[in-house]
Amino acid sequence: MALTLTIVVFLTVVLAVFSFAAAAYAPSSVLGSRLRALGWQRAQPKEKPAFKERLEQALDPLSKALPLSPSEVSRTRQWLIQAGFREPRHLTMYVGSRVAVALLAVAVAVAISGVSSPLLLIGVMGFGFFLPRFMLKRMIRDRQQRIRLALPDALDLTVICVEAGLALDQAMMRVGEDLHHAHPDLSDEFHLVNLEMRAGKPRAEALRNLVGRTGVDDIRALVGTLVQTDRFGTSVAQALRVHSDSLRTERRQRAEEQAAKTTIKMVIPLVLFVLPSIIFVTLGPAIIQLYRTLLPGGR
Repeated sequence: MALTLTIVVFLTVVLAVFSFAAAAYAPSSVLGSRLRALGWQRAQPKEKPAFKERLEQALDPLSKALPLSPSEVSRTRQWLIQAGFREPRHLTMYVGSRVAVALLAVAVAVAISGVSSPLLLIGVMGFGFFLPRFMLKRMIRDRQQRIRLALPDALDLTVICVEAGLALDQAMMRVGEDLHHAHPDLSDEFHLVNLEMRAGKPRAEALRNLVGRTGVDDIRALVGTLVQTDRFGTSVAQALRVHSDSLRTERRQRAEEQAAKTTIKMVIPLVLFVLPSIIFVTLGPAIIQLYRTLLPGGR
């Protein structure tokens, strides 16, 4: 009798433990979810956000502190796109960085020199506020210069691809792939043009968007040539070859213009640095001898 009771108790305990464990570990179990909510199961560690995400979260309140009108937002977005920053979060980071740099400039000026003049603090704050804009303009000019230098090579490859039998869309896609390492900026723009045309936009509209994203005059002239060629049905290869020749002529004229400006730009350093030294070396001994002759007591 005692043995039977022992076996029954043992089986009951085993069955209860097994049922509790099954209910706790089952994915759809209410008991298991409650135990996990109470902390019975250790929570999975959350992944740390990337540095860009943390920077965006830090600059988001500062960007909201500077209200912008819709026209200013569109203009700033246009500048960011021309600099190569196309994502919406870049606008938040740019506006927030302007406010952050302005506050940082004031804090540094007060900490270093102990500035207490309100006008000087306003000047320092204005300098910090417009510094990111100056850097953005500089990045736009550098990117436009890189695109301008890469355009002749792209035109030559496009002419070769079109003469080989490819359509203009396929030629631009192939040129973008070939120039990916040598000229990544122009390659990305050609890739975006192909994506827009694949999405259903007309070729003329996609090319005009290319002009808006780059802001390069050479690209604007090229797009005008391609649009006119597509409209009147003339030879694309011939139009590209003629435009390539005219582009090289413009580049040579632009280089000659820069060389001609060099003589004018050299006037200021010559007058400020070279001419005073020449005057001192040439007239210095004569002035000393004249002084000794007229004033014998000065020897």
